[in-house]
Amino acid sequence: MSEYNQGFAYEEHIGPRLIGRSVLEHLAERYRHSTATEWEQRIRAGEVRLDGRRASPADRLHAGQRLIWNRPPWREPAVPLGFALLHADAEVLAVAKPRGLPTMPAGGFLTHTLFSEVRRRFPDAAPVHRLGRGTSGVVLFARSAHARRSVGRAWRVGQVERIYLGLVQGRLDRGRFAIELPIGPVPHPRLGTVHGACASGRAARTVVRTLRVDDHATLVAVRIDSGRPHQIRIHLAAAGHPLVGEPLYGCGGVPRPGTRALPGDGGYLLHAARLVFPHPRSGAMTTIECAPPPALRA
Repeated sequence: MSEYNQGFAYEEHIGPRLIGRSVLEHLAERYRHSTATEWEQRIRAGEVRLDGRRASPADRLHAGQRLIWNRPPWREPAVPLGFALLHADAEVLAVAKPRGLPTMPAGGFLTHTLFSEVRRRFPDAAPVHRLGRGTSGVVLFARSAHARRSVGRAWRVGQVERIYLGLVQGRLDRGRFAIELPIGPVPHPRLGTVHGACASGRAARTVVRTLRVDDHATLVAVRIDSGRPHQIRIHLAAAGHPLVGEPLYGCGGVPRPGTRALPGDGGYLLHAARLVFPHPRSGAMTTIECAPPPALRA
């Protein structure tokens, strides 16, 4: 698809931490996908407003102000739009997300997302979790406030089971093992920070089971007991076996030195194959399964 979207207004309220900074300094620091020169051009073109008036690059910020960047319509990157319906009832629905399609708006995507695609058919649906853009498989949506609360509570107390299939680099002869490394912000040359293995981060646990081994790659089943961003990719890289095609994470579960790759870049082979959760209406454990793509079939 090549048509432009409708544009979007990015709004924020200025807190004490930003007092005294200029509009240009703040936007160039917050949105590092563009240079300071590009931000100055946008501000001078009238795309940025501060407390309802047109901002200038040198305007100083004060606590409580409202800053809005009215991003004009843009052409989003082409992605595989669509989804397969795996389960639907009055409370929840589950769909199969294709690899390459973002779950939610972010990173230059607004309408080319699974969220937008599902809402066209099911206007009451809201995702209760998300998959990375390069990950395929099961995504669960709630269709009522009760369902959102129920599934969210089940997630917090560990009643939801998630099983992934992944193809990792190298020969992995360990039958079953757990990876326990905290995940938090680590340096990134383009974004400032991204998630990675970090001693001061939040606790994370990944359980890996070997399914098929050859001399070049190993097919694994992965269960995550926590849901940190990019957890599986980070933990497998930290264990010395990054996913085949992994563009960002290397030794130690941190970005490779000098990398230009971003967390949303695809190429890795990871699939959310199974999701088990207590149904919000009946309480019965409900299993949703999604067949893996050919590259991950044992």
